[in-house]
Amino acid sequence: MITDERLAAYINSLAKELTPVLAEIEREALAERIPVIRKETQSLLKLLLAVRRPEKILEVGAAVGFSALLMAEYAPKGAQVTTIEHDEKRISAARENFVRVGRGSQITLLEGDAAEILPSLDGPYDLIFMDAAKGQYLAFLPEVLRLLAPDGVLVSDNVLQGGDITESRFAVTRRNRTIHSRMRAYLYELTHREGLVTSVLPVGDGVTVSAWERA
Repeated sequence: MITDERLAAYINSLAKELTPVLAEIEREALAERIPVIRKETQSLLKLLLAVRRPEKILEVGAAVGFSALLMAEYAPKGAQVTTIEHDEKRISAARENFVRVGRGSQITLLEGDAAEILPSLDGPYDLIFMDAAKGQYLAFLPEVLRLLAPDGVLVSDNVLQGGDITESRFAVTRRNRTIHSRMRAYLYELTHREGLVTSVLPVGDGVTVSAWERA
């Protein structure tokens, strides 16, 4: 948690309830210790969907399909969601959840490594949600930006690593040092890349929102 837990709990208490099936999928995932986007991030995504009204959405990292379903639920009618996942067990769970909610025709699940799938996509996408392996964000970025529409929005989740991103590389555990350094490089690239405007927000476990500068 990046922000004060009491404050976050109060903010989350103000959010509207999810649909019953989405709430059930969220509870099931959390009970099985499968990460899903936090309440604060859900609210931010709902706002961006309402403001941007994307017709084509790309998600990198489906897990059990919760965030893809959330975006399908709150995007404009007729919006299409494409999501990528490589874990076989999560692919199976995601497909079951898409059918369970009745979104099978609205969500396309691509199975495999995003590094191999992203170059094969044409785009452009109005909204791209990055929520895959954190150490791979920087590697995925060139293809993700290629696919982002001129007026599109890129949202990246879990970028502040519970606040550890502010620590020295040597202050984090050895097993997390590579991810730590790659995430720092990713944040620097997003905030310093010419033509791109990025805000780093202490929402949930940290979220960035990026868009191309308007001419």
